[in-house]
Amino acid sequence: MRIGKKELTTEKKTYLMGILNITPDSFSDGGKYMNISSAMTQVTRMIDQGVDIIDIGGESTRPGYLSISVEEEIARILPVIESIRKDYNIPISVDTTKPAVARETLLAGADMINDISCLQTLEMAMLVAETGCSYCLMHNQQGTEYDDFMKDMLSTLRNAVGVLKEAGVQDGQIVVDPGIGFAKTYEQNIEAIRQVDQLQELGYPILLGVSRKSVIGNTLLVPTGERMEGTLALSVYGAMKGCSIFRVHDVLENARALQMIEALIV
Repeated sequence: MRIGKKELTTEKKTYLMGILNITPDSFSDGGKYMNISSAMTQVTRMIDQGVDIIDIGGESTRPGYLSISVEEEIARILPVIESIRKDYNIPISVDTTKPAVARETLLAGADMINDISCLQTLEMAMLVAETGCSYCLMHNQQGTEYDDFMKDMLSTLRNAVGVLKEAGVQDGQIVVDPGIGFAKTYEQNIEAIRQVDQLQELGYPILLGVSRKSVIGNTLLVPTGERMEGTLALSVYGAMKGCSIFRVHDVLENARALQMIEALIV
């Protein structure tokens, strides 16, 4: 698949999506990159460390987060996109559920929409079809009740893919994400990671976002700042189970771990 000007051979190689939260309240790095200078320093650092995609978020999605207006989200994200575009050709993803935010950021130079809502609106599907941008479809739902957990997850994702296709979105635009930490208990998160290879049935590249998340903290009983080893273990496991894009905070360490595992499994 292609994201912006970058061709991704996801069946043969792994790629890193670096997290850049332009938020005061994200669970791990809230408030660190709220001005252009600090944001661009982090972008440059991640590029130097081997990141493949920059994922910019203007609204926290941590548990209990407070929603912000379309205008505020755009105001946080756009200056960063414009600054990146002045210096770099790296693919830019925007982490948003709002079609209005998605449209403005795509016009500003973003290449991908990372939607944690599991396509709540037809408007988003139509926008993806209209612009031809890449789109990450993440599993999510209301609550943690399932009849058959993995079967229900696949069904939800498959139905959303159907909406995208009906709107005119092409297969090469779609990435799927199991949504670790969203609408899942601890046990369900573990099961989703353990059986993430089942998402291959959908026929799209799989993005795994587990960096520093509570599933690691609850397993190792460590705070957010001490979840590096757990993150690396899950990245390696994900690569062995067929995931190809990894959304991470710590680019260098994940790049090295994935390079090592690629040498063994390719």
